[in-house]
Amino acid sequence: MERERRWADKGEAIGHGVSWLARWSLRTALAVLGFWMVFWLVGKLWVVVMPVLLGLLITTVLWPPARWLMSKGLNSALAATIVLVLGLAVLVGVIAAISSSIASGVPEIAQSAQRAITQLQDWAGGPPLNLRDTDLDRLIAQGVEQVKSSIGSIASGLLTGAGAVTSGVVTGLVALLLAFFFVKDGSRFTPWLRGVIGERAGGHVTTVLERVWVTLGSFIRSQAVVSLIDAVFIGLGLVILGVPLAIPLAALTFLGGFIPIVGAFIAGALAVLVALVSNGLTTAIIMLVIVIVVQQVEGNVLQPILQSRSLRLHAAVVLLVVTAGTSLYGIAGAFFSVPVAAAVAVVVRYLGEVIEARSVPVMDTSQLDGDEPAETERSPE
Repeated sequence: MERERRWADKGEAIGHGVSWLARWSLRTALAVLGFWMVFWLVGKLWVVVMPVLLGLLITTVLWPPARWLMSKGLNSALAATIVLVLGLAVLVGVIAAISSSIASGVPEIAQSAQRAITQLQDWAGGPPLNLRDTDLDRLIAQGVEQVKSSIGSIASGLLTGAGAVTSGVVTGLVALLLAFFFVKDGSRFTPWLRGVIGERAGGHVTTVLERVWVTLGSFIRSQAVVSLIDAVFIGLGLVILGVPLAIPLAALTFLGGFIPIVGAFIAGALAVLVALVSNGLTTAIIMLVIVIVVQQVEGNVLQPILQSRSLRLHAAVVLLVVTAGTSLYGIAGAFFSVPVAAAVAVVVRYLGEVIEARSVPVMDTSQLDGDEPAETERSPE
């Protein structure tokens, strides 16, 4: 045990405290600089980092069935191939079923749209607008001219969107290939890492990586639960209101739940649009209210609570990191911000455990020496 440090006067104690504060301020500034450099490097290498993160998230879904196949005697390459092909087949099957259902409902929606246009023309021809057919034709012509004058910006936007779609497809393909290799060779990674960096440091690193892996799996499961609840309630609203294509729209809502902000917005907008075209304005307004309520409850209550429990993060922390991720890296940042924050929290908690295990409480031994307790200035360290 070590005796508490005593100071000759208060000036010496204050000077030691100031020097302690200066040292820790410098360390904090260097740590902040290091974090900023990491964010800067991630931004510069985002085209590489994003497929890796996507591949890891896909691997969390493919790994459990692949591990079961390996336990039955299949080699890792064959097991990875089987689960990847089956996963793609399921995804393609779902997309094909949605497309088929949409195609079968298109004639009904087209007829409803024609009736809606006729009703709109009748309404515009009556009070208070009292628009004649010539007035409608003139308004349509003005709209066409406006579209023609904006054709350059529209074309530029379409090209930008096509480039983004192409980039997304390439990123998805690279992520799938990486997921295959992660599933195939993932079990060999930690032993290889131990051999490279040594047994002592390797033990800490592999423990942290295993905990991060569990955290990623929890994130995917919680996100799937949130998306499923979102899809069920919006689908029920569509069915109750008698809107066609309820099942495909519910499936699109589930898939859109994995794409933050944009996915839920597009799925909800499609549901409201179909309700407007097929069932009229009143049904569309009711559907809009249902979509807004469900998405607000899902985004502000359900998702933070489920993710905070599964990822061991406070709900307020989840909201803050999603906001920060969106402002820094856009939609992708919103999607990856929560699992990245959870991984960082895993590292911080593990460091806290190591520090706690190596810390030795300091006892005041003046009582053991028979000294009278004295007023002392304790070192901040």
